Amino acid sequence: MTSQEPRHTTFVFERICAAPIDRVFAAFADPKERERWGAPSETAAFIYDKVDFREGGIDVFRCGDKNNPQYRGVTTYYDIVRNERIISSEVVETQGKKLLVTMATTTFEHQGTGTKVIVTAQLTSLGGEDMLNGAKFGHNASLDNLVKAMQ
Repeated sequence: MTSQEPRHTTFVFERICAAPIDRVFAAFADPKERERWGAPSETAAFIYDKVDFREGGIDVFRCGDKNNPQYRGVTTYYDIVRNERIISSEVVETQGKKLLVTMATTTFEHQGTGTKVIVTAQLTSLGGEDMLNGAKFGHNASLDNLVKAMQ
């Protein structure tokens, strides 16, 4: 894989979940729940190898095709305010080569009896435009899965 010029973008994703904030926040805090709704498709894998959901904590995961979860990710949590927000960074790599670095803020707002989830993600791709497109697809699909899980 050759070195590529960094590409940058910011995505903002919004979803309304039918569940109250404490239930939706719990779906982010619980790694087993995140594994269930986090995989963007039936053919994708999303597996946690280490979980430490707290300020200063680090999660380590693998993702990709179910037959070959070739990507390794590390999430670091900087700020967690229960039922309000999560601020984290994520580095995704394969074979020791960094592909994507993300800084994300996830907020939770009351929306009637449900919850509005807003994810603002600033991404730097070292793996070309495909990594940005893949991240956009993955976030959208995962949040769609979250909405279904919260019904």
